[in-house]
Amino acid sequence: MTPVTPVTPVTPMTPNRVLLTGAAAGLGAAVLLPLDKPGLGWSLTAIIVFTLLRKVNPAWAVLSVILFGVGAFISADWLFTLCAIAGCAAGSLAIAGGRTARGLLSGAIAVPVAAIRALPWVARGVKEGGTPRLARPILVTAGLLLVFVPLLAGADARFAELLGSVTPDESSGQPIVLFLAVGLGTVGAAYLLVSPRRPDENSDLPRTVARRDWVLPVGALVLLFAAFVAVQIDTLFAGDEHVLVTPDLTYADYARSGFWQLLAVTVLTLGVIAVVARLARLDSPTDRRWLRGLLGGLSVLTLVIVASALARMWLYQQAYGFTVLRVLVSACEVWLGFVYLLVLAAGVKLEARWLARAVLGTGFAALVGLAALNPERFIAERNVDRYHATQKIDIWYLARLSPDVVPALAELPAGLRACALQFYYVENDDWRSWNLGRQQARDVLPQLKQGDCEP
Repeated sequence: MTPVTPVTPVTPMTPNRVLLTGAAAGLGAAVLLPLDKPGLGWSLTAIIVFTLLRKVNPAWAVLSVILFGVGAFISADWLFTLCAIAGCAAGSLAIAGGRTARGLLSGAIAVPVAAIRALPWVARGVKEGGTPRLARPILVTAGLLLVFVPLLAGADARFAELLGSVTPDESSGQPIVLFLAVGLGTVGAAYLLVSPRRPDENSDLPRTVARRDWVLPVGALVLLFAAFVAVQIDTLFAGDEHVLVTPDLTYADYARSGFWQLLAVTVLTLGVIAVVARLARLDSPTDRRWLRGLLGGLSVLTLVIVASALARMWLYQQAYGFTVLRVLVSACEVWLGFVYLLVLAAGVKLEARWLARAVLGTGFAALVGLAALNPERFIAERNVDRYHATQKIDIWYLARLSPDVVPALAELPAGLRACALQFYYVENDDWRSWNLGRQQARDVLPQLKQGDCEP
């Protein structure tokens, strides 16, 4: 007879354990997080929090760590801010989950909401259950260290240097803020593991719109889009030739007069498809064929419009140079195009239970892909290449970008390079705030001879 392996019981998450877990995560954040700039400590803090919580969705948790990990490679503050917000949302989904669009939206903000709800539960549980022997001295020790270490480090430079490798920035109350914010967030996450949200599988709206009510408006949109594509087919992708042969038309007019309108069409059409696909009745095979055909045709035509918008913006950037805004909206348009491909895939079998998660997941993945592109360095490289070809460059714009651009600006002539780098100073990082972009800039800057600025 095969012996039965005993199952080790899982220790329940009591209020005392939740409190200690939050305190441990808060201490880790107070020591590791460089609050004022992207750095390695952000991903390390995320790993510590997920390790303490343990019972998390691995896919969302890994995605959250990757998003926070962008701070170790990219020094552009605007990009890391987007990644950090997305990392928080993915981290919340790793705890709360979600399947439908509404469930994913509420799951993305569930942890901060739960942090507030958890405080009375923790206080009541600690009062009724008593405090474990080590909990009180640990919490008191943590509080004392958070108060006195920054004060003493700020009072003596040698003592601050001694602590520099193991303590955060001693100026202001940053460690206390980090301890409270991350600690409370972890308490909220642990509370959700103890008291999970109600599942959102039954939150779908009923299908109440008959075929006669949606076929005409959607069919009219399909005909309108088809007519637009047919009329514009010779100009949508004509590029330089269309601009050169059209009187009084500049590259700026060509891109600006069309890109934003086409982007608006792309977003609004996605909303129309979502509403119709969700509310249309599917009582018969005929209903399904009409829905599949019209929404599929609308999606394909919109993909053509997406390609047209991207072609216009690419042409504009080739003529006038690359900027952060232009690259960012182009990346958004590429992601929207991928969303339409997902919609087409869901329309094959009219099965879209996975679609909301796929859209959100690909959105986060697109953000990671944008970070992998290193957009500001990409922008600088393209503008330097454009300068070598046309002798035109907006050096003052490039000079305002992050240290990510320094290796690319090193390829400019000495006079222009001096203009771009004359005010550049990249401060040293400790191990918590280490960042590859700033490190590469520090490595390159001493090798560049600073001459006179000659724009």
